[in-house]
This record gives sequence, structure tokens and C-alpha cells, in this order.
Amino acid sequence: MKDIGINLYSLRNLISDEAGLLDTALKLREMGYTNLQYSGGPYDPVMLSRVVKESGLPVVLTHVPLDRILNDTDALMEEHDRFGCKNIGLGALGMNNLVEEKSRREIVEKLDVAAARMAENGFSFYYHNHHHEFFRIGDSTILDYMIENAPHINFTFDTYWAQYGGVSVLEYIKKLTERIGCVHLKDYRIEAQITDGKVTSTFPTFAPVGYGNINFKVIIPEIIKAGTKYFLVEQDNAADLPDPLGEVRLSVEYLKREF
Repeated sequence: MKDIGINLYSLRNLISDEAGLLDTALKLREMGYTNLQYSGGPYDPVMLSRVVKESGLPVVLTHVPLDRILNDTDALMEEHDRFGCKNIGLGALGMNNLVEEKSRREIVEKLDVAAARMAENGFSFYYHNHHHEFFRIGDSTILDYMIENAPHINFTFDTYWAQYGGVSVLEYIKKLTERIGCVHLKDYRIEAQITDGKVTSTFPTFAPVGYGNINFKVIIPEIIKAGTKYFLVEQDNAADLPDPLGEVRLSVEYLKREF
């Protein structure tokens, strides 16, 4: 795999200011990462432009607030042009927006209008799924509704959350062919809590790519067939662990070794 990016949300504790962001970007470049998704730090287009230039790592996707996507679309595109990013993303919609039919229809329509406006100007809008978009409505899911009713919306498909949502990861990759230019490669593993020598609970958690239970050797070829351009490592809990950079190093090393 030639190009491997990372969602900086994984390292959100390291990017609270420009110095931290630049230092982190330079370390990621040394590891072998070739591009960035900007999320989890202060959004400052001028700062991002400087960091992109100094680090040599382009920002290929962002996560920005819903209100700005819907109500300040043109300014948002102008800002993204400053740091050379043509993909504008939304991290999530809450369940209150999506479960009730009327609110779901209204918010998806509004997002599709904003996405169409972006497309007219050479940008692409990306919606990032969690597990709750796989809530069933009749014989399908909320994500199916978005796919079928919002033709201008693209998707940052998240492998962990699809697995967590209980659907077939491969089935949804195929459904999203030509609409998943960006993918979050995020692994899923089961851990156990042990108290006094006994297992008291087991639970799913995040893992470096290749260190969990998702079969990326099957999934990545299908993602490539579906038209993905940006493969973005994400490990939500890396920022909470003793060595966040060490965690994401494992992911890029695995991907370079196996693909």
C-alpha cells in the first residue's frame, strides 16, 4: 500500500497547538504516513496551511461542525482551499436526528443540499458512520436510508463501527462502491477485565490495525475495488494509552508489511 494516512483524532492529546501539531506530523511522516485527516484539534485554516507546508503531509479530509456545513458552506470551502483540502467531513449525527422519520428526512435533505453545493465547487462531502447508523428501520438501516436518499453524500466508512453495529462489513463496502473515497481502517478486538485472578467481564475495544479481529486481508482488496483513495488509520483510544505514537506506529508498520 503506497499511501497510508491517519485521522489525527487518534492523537488528539498531542495536537492542542501548532507546535504540537507540527511535531506530531513530522513524527508521523518519519513512520511512513503520507497524509492526514484533521480532527480533534483547534480548527485554524491559516495554521493548517503552515503545518501542511512545513511537514510535507497534506490534509485530505476534515471533520467540522454540522452548523458550518449547513449554514456557512461557501466560507468553509474557501477556508479548506487555504490548506489544499477538497474533502469536508462530518464526524456524526446524533440518534435524535436519525431515528424519528421526520427529523431524519429533514437533516439528510439538508446535508445533501450542502453536499451538492460542495460538489458544484469541486469539493466532496463525507459522512462518517458510527454504529448507530445501523439501527434498523423496517427491512433496512439508517445508513441505507442515507445511501438511497442523499446522492451527493459520500461516506468515510469506518470498519470498527460497522463491525460493532453487527452488519456485514463486506456487504456495506459493496453498497458504497464509488462513494467511499475515504475509509477509516480501525481494528476491533475483545479484551477481558480480570479481578482477583477471575475474568469479570469481556468487552470490545479499539486496537492497532492488524492487532484485532477484523480480517483486513479480505477487506482491504474490496475497499480498493470500491474506489477508495484515502486509507486513514484511526484508533480512538490511542490518545488515552501510555504511548499514543507507538500505537499508531504499529498500524502503519502492519499495513506497509502486509499490503
